[in-house]
Amino acid sequence: MDLIVRGANLPDGRSGIDIAIKSGKIAAVEANIDTSAAREIDAIGRLVTPPFVDCHFHMDATLLCGYPRYNESGTLLEGIELWAELKPNLSHDWYIERALEYCDWAVGRGLLAIRSHVDTTDPSLGAARALVEVREQVKDYIDLQLVAFPQDGYLRSPIGVENLDKALDMGIDVIGGIPHFESTNAEGTEAVRRLCALAAERGLMIDMHCDETDDPNSRHIETLAAETIRLGLHGRVAGSHLSSMHSMDNYYVSKLIPLMAEADIQVIANPTANMLLMGRHDTYPKRRGMTRVKELMAAGLNVSFGQDSVMDPWCSLNTGDVLDAAHMAVHAGHLSGHNQMSACFHAVTDNPARTMGIEGYGLEVGCNGDLVVLQASDPVEAVRLRPTRLHVVRRGKVIAECPAQTATLDLPGRPKTTEFIRQTKPPA
Repeated sequence: MDLIVRGANLPDGRSGIDIAIKSGKIAAVEANIDTSAAREIDAIGRLVTPPFVDCHFHMDATLLCGYPRYNESGTLLEGIELWAELKPNLSHDWYIERALEYCDWAVGRGLLAIRSHVDTTDPSLGAARALVEVREQVKDYIDLQLVAFPQDGYLRSPIGVENLDKALDMGIDVIGGIPHFESTNAEGTEAVRRLCALAAERGLMIDMHCDETDDPNSRHIETLAAETIRLGLHGRVAGSHLSSMHSMDNYYVSKLIPLMAEADIQVIANPTANMLLMGRHDTYPKRRGMTRVKELMAAGLNVSFGQDSVMDPWCSLNTGDVLDAAHMAVHAGHLSGHNQMSACFHAVTDNPARTMGIEGYGLEVGCNGDLVVLQASDPVEAVRLRPTRLHVVRRGKVIAECPAQTATLDLPGRPKTTEFIRQTKPPA
């Protein structure tokens, strides 16, 4: 064997499990594997998970916080204005430099799969050209999936339709859209229909910024679900943000969620971004804009969390750690039940892996030899602590590692050194 991880706790509750990897694939998952390996990792009492996955990000804009100035209003629209000012001044090399730096951050946090939206309404398609190159450069350590995203509107932008086609011809993986930013509600509906038809024609997935607004009358997710059913795109279509559902009438939502479930819509909430950007026109009480995660999960939809932004014109915060999004979701969505917190962990691991269609993901025999060893004992503790990633493994090779974090204490009657961990399991 090339690598054996010993004594792991797994996300499904099993403990004391060894994971053996050979030739880049998981060869065995069982207790007490009776063989040796070129390297062994002691994970006794540690949670070992498949890699983290961020299925909603904007890598073309990352690490631009403060250029050309800060977003002082904190609004979505000021972020869009700043991005429009920036685009003409972003060189090919700067796109690549920032993206590669962010990918380094991601690897250190065990984030080995990212779906990034790429603005296609720049006349030069500079972001698309650069990130296609980045995708190739990082392919050995990150699965980078790109979405053709018409930031200024598929129909609203004079080059929206033409440039999205060009981006797909360049090898962009997924079709995006932003119907609530079109000139009228009717044009938003038309954009959804045309983009879904394009996806059916090209055999591609869709990931659409949908209803990222406090307006309860923004209901493009309804059209997206109906078109998904009409065209037979079930499971291939994602609705991102869905913020307007936060403000919708409960009776209407009682009709909408079953329609989304019938279409097998992939739901992507962005808790840190939605909480920061939404509700800016409210006095009190303030709406916070995260979609109805609890109800969508209860209806059986596949719900994932993304970061959306890391230090860009929309958000000066975030770190590349998707557990921050899971942690925020627990608070924003009242998801504090033990099973609900565990579900939030899955919303940054296997759920987004399903949304992206990542092959070979998981901790079963035959899956890719990709995993992360955490300084935590179980998924709930991981969400609570957002702990150190002790080892990050890609295809059986350790590509990042960090010593366990400890606190040194000198208190009467207390241990001198203790880890930042306390079991979340109830006492026996």
